[in-house]
Amino acid sequence: QAVCSCVPGYLGSPPACRPECVVSSECALNEACSNQKCTNPCPGTCGVGARCVVVNHNPICSCPSRYTGDPFVRCTPIPDTPPPPPVNPCQPSPCGPNAQCQVAGDSPSCSCLPEYKGSPPNCRPECVSNSECASHLACMNQKCRDPCPGTCGANAECRVVSHTPTCVCAIGYVGDPFSQCRPQQFEPLPQERPTPCSPSPCGANAVCKEQNRAGSCTCLADYVGNPYEGCRPECVLNTDCASNRACIRNKCQDPCPGTCGQNADCQVVNHLPSCTCRIGYTGDPFRYCNVQPPEPVVAEPGDPCNPSPCGPNSQCRQVNGQAVCSCLPTYIGSPPGCRPECVVSSECPQNRACVNQKCEDPCPGPCGLNTRCQVINHSPICSCRQGFTGDPFTRCYTIPPPVSAPPTPIVRDPCVPSPCGANSQCRDIGGSPSCSCLVNYMGSPPNCRPECTINSECASNRACMREKCRDPCPGSCGAGAQCNVINHTPVCTCPDGYTGDPFTNCYPKP
Repeated sequence: QAVCSCVPGYLGSPPACRPECVVSSECALNEACSNQKCTNPCPGTCGVGARCVVVNHNPICSCPSRYTGDPFVRCTPIPDTPPPPPVNPCQPSPCGPNAQCQVAGDSPSCSCLPEYKGSPPNCRPECVSNSECASHLACMNQKCRDPCPGTCGANAECRVVSHTPTCVCAIGYVGDPFSQCRPQQFEPLPQERPTPCSPSPCGANAVCKEQNRAGSCTCLADYVGNPYEGCRPECVLNTDCASNRACIRNKCQDPCPGTCGQNADCQVVNHLPSCTCRIGYTGDPFRYCNVQPPEPVVAEPGDPCNPSPCGPNSQCRQVNGQAVCSCLPTYIGSPPGCRPECVVSSECPQNRACVNQKCEDPCPGPCGLNTRCQVINHSPICSCRQGFTGDPFTRCYTIPPPVSAPPTPIVRDPCVPSPCGANSQCRDIGGSPSCSCLVNYMGSPPNCRPECTINSECASNRACMREKCRDPCPGSCGAGAQCNVINHTPVCTCPDGYTGDPFTNCYPKP
């Protein structure tokens, strides 16, 4: 007799032998059909350190808690983040310039540096220019001091006139009062008729010469001023010179020559030479600057997203050590050219307006009841529906029927409401509106605008004043001062040969 049985690996009984499964749905939910067998699909599917869960016959790989990485390749432990260093409330200093910061508890305590006055953040030196000192004192090293000590020579007297020391020889002495005065030698002279130069009509440090029987006074060599009142050297203090010059041997000269070392550059800052090594050099700029050795390049693994290579309005994600860029939500384009859909309405179709950087219909909302809204050149234009009248921005109501008078045709004013936009005027030309900008406004309706609203819309030597780009100098400076406009702001200074407060009055230097 013939005896039938199913082949190993098949279920059922002849003649209906079948495999254990053909598709995964024939297996339990935590198994999958592999080679016609219901087996666990997890082994060999996930990476090192990953965990596998079977959901609806499918293996799901994920990194366990406190692990990170690609679960199909390898999961690695997340390194512990070190605690943040203690915050120093004085770094950066909140105290402003010329001030010092000390930590008191957990808060910063500010105070002015020694030699400075005021209160933080407005600490300032006692003076910056002579005009901040009394007339018998001069501003020296940001202090109001007597400029006389060490200025005059032996047997000379010093007088301070308008912050400037003036040296004269004492009575009975003659010579250069800035170097040395010597006793005057009196020689008996025969009695002669007086001359125009005896006694001398000249001031200190001046000589008298007789011309046409009259005395003519001139300053000594290297001295300036009024010879009839007194001559003085070109300078006594650094403050008598321009800020890029120093007073050297009573002359305003460049203090740089011979000051700096080799391969160094010199700049004069507030009368003092400042030496710095040139780019690519290092060392003592007052002696010698050496070529700066190149820094060794140390290859360190870094975050490919720091700094971000994606450009503005984008986000950066790290995938397998590579930076993957994409635009932020609500932005269009592709990095590094991500941009909003619009910035101004002109970037939208004529029947749309730019609202929150999106091209949207501007009509919902601005009009009242029983009105219709039309978008013309990006602007919503409200009007009452046919058979209605009133304020279309508030409410339109039904036109009441005439009581007894025969119906008269309603002449509609095309300029009510005005379709022209702000800062414009509307005229009825043959039943159609004609729009133009108001006087002193520019552009074209409905985008009429003033010449300016902020300074940056004007040239750097103009300022925005009453919506016009104008010269801000008139009326800003005092008498005798000169005005220059720098970055839209009037800057007042006294001209050469003058001193004083340029915002009040400049007067000739004595």
